[in-house]
Amino acid sequence: MLVLMCIGTLLLICITHWVNKWRNPRCNGKLPPGSMGFPLVGETLQFFTPNTTFDIPPFVKERLKRYGPIFKTSLVGRPVIVSTDPDLNHFIFLQEGQLFQSWYPDTFTEIFGRQNVGSLHGFMYKYLKNMVLNLFGPESLKKMLPEVENTACRRLQSWSSQETIELKEATASMIFDLTAKKLISYDQDNSPENLRENFVAFIQGLISFPLNIPGTAYHKCLQGRKNAMKMLKDLLNERRSMPRKHQSDFFNFVLEELQKEGTILTEAIALDLMFVLLFASFETTSLALTLAVKFLSDNPSVLNTLTDEHEAILRNRENTDSGLTWKEYKSMRYTFQVRELYYFILLIAFINFHKGVYFHLKSATCMQFINETVRLANIVPGIFRKTLREIQFKGYTIPAGWAVMVCPPAVHLNPAKYQNPLTFNPSRWEGTEINGASKNFMAFGGGMRFCIGTDFTKVQMAVFLHCLVTKYRWEAIKGGNVLRTPGLQFPDGFHIQLLEKTRME
Repeated sequence: MLVLMCIGTLLLICITHWVNKWRNPRCNGKLPPGSMGFPLVGETLQFFTPNTTFDIPPFVKERLKRYGPIFKTSLVGRPVIVSTDPDLNHFIFLQEGQLFQSWYPDTFTEIFGRQNVGSLHGFMYKYLKNMVLNLFGPESLKKMLPEVENTACRRLQSWSSQETIELKEATASMIFDLTAKKLISYDQDNSPENLRENFVAFIQGLISFPLNIPGTAYHKCLQGRKNAMKMLKDLLNERRSMPRKHQSDFFNFVLEELQKEGTILTEAIALDLMFVLLFASFETTSLALTLAVKFLSDNPSVLNTLTDEHEAILRNRENTDSGLTWKEYKSMRYTFQVRELYYFILLIAFINFHKGVYFHLKSATCMQFINETVRLANIVPGIFRKTLREIQFKGYTIPAGWAVMVCPPAVHLNPAKYQNPLTFNPSRWEGTEINGASKNFMAFGGGMRFCIGTDFTKVQMAVFLHCLVTKYRWEAIKGGNVLRTPGLQFPDGFHIQLLEKTRME
């Protein structure tokens, strides 16, 4: 009996010591305030708790009030410093590659592949970034503009003949089909397998609690990735066995790189890259477009201003039947001021901020609309980095190897910067030009990993909105409620009835 009591006491002491060590991590200086939660689990459950607000996530907002703009926590078994401080955020992006590097929890690495572009650094990252510019660079987008417009017009025409459409699903399908065609010449109508179905399964578990048990969303997510990767590998092998004479898509370009003597590109990296590009190109953009249309439905005055801008483009044309030009696209100032809807990139997004190159676009009314949309959408709830060595900042010490999460919603909804931050007001961007991330705006990431897909997204959004407001009107039927888990979702969809405008409208 005495021996059992001694063992029990020793075990209790060990557990107490372990819990105390977990809650009070060792540090050479002063850690930011906060709580590490329960051992191993940390505060992961609280972080993933669903909410239905456009405001700063409750997890962050409560701790922001309690601890201040910089606090510590633990997520999925890792110590994390959460930053809502504009100065620290700016410092993190400024020191990318020196004091910080891109990092995501092991669960995300498992989902996107251990050799995905977001997990690579240095020369390899720059090499892949330049490869992607072959598809998303400004010259490529100029050539792609007519195809983007034709796709949007065809889909809208088709939707107008239906009683109702669910906008999130409809726009996701439209964008995926266009992107898959440009990337891998994929045509769903002529394919024996449905590639997008695997991505849908993948997305449903993307931002979920990482429990890999059959039946869970996370398990379905991994299965979706596995199936999608098998299809991509089969397509790659098929292309190898039947090479094309002319470079017709991005897959051809990747194959040429793989076949070069001394190439640093591997098949695993190439397939992970294709997977990430397919995902990032359509999911975040369809979320942004859905939210944009919802905002327009709820704000008739904004819709009128946006419509006036786009109808002016048509009036100023010599040939009213001609397609949208690059010059006209760049004239959409108000439209782009509403672009804030897009951010949520992520989760999405969690990919868009992995990449980084931006080319300047000026576009007035349309610019204001898109900026304001992505500001409120906050599609990506957090941007993760890892410290490469111990950091001293504002009296706090951030130990080497700790994760740091920049919180865009806290930046975009800061009342000190944005008056009435929860109000949808595109005019707040009037006279403001944003050529990249700043201390108060980071909807597309920041630093050297500023989203390389930013302009592809803006082209798709602006062109779709142009076709929509000049030729159609719509009525919201049901849905439109948002849910964050913490990623943005429309659990009930957003169902609308689309009607073609008459000549008198």
